[in-house]
Amino acid sequence: MLGVIFPALAIGKIGSEAMKAIGRNPEASSKIQTAMILAIAFAEALAIYVLVIALILKFI
Repeated sequence: MLGVIFPALAIGKIGSEAMKAIGRNPEASSKIQTAMILAIAFAEALAIYVLVIALILKFI
């Protein structure tokens, strides 16, 4: 459960801070959005790893 909660909180925080940054500097929105998507992908990968490990532990 904790393995899914922390990536979810991280994704929310990343999105929130990216929207604040775009609001402060709209000209840099493409660079900010690219960095945000990359960071969200890494955070989501952690949740996927947790899911895979949970399934392995359940069925092995």
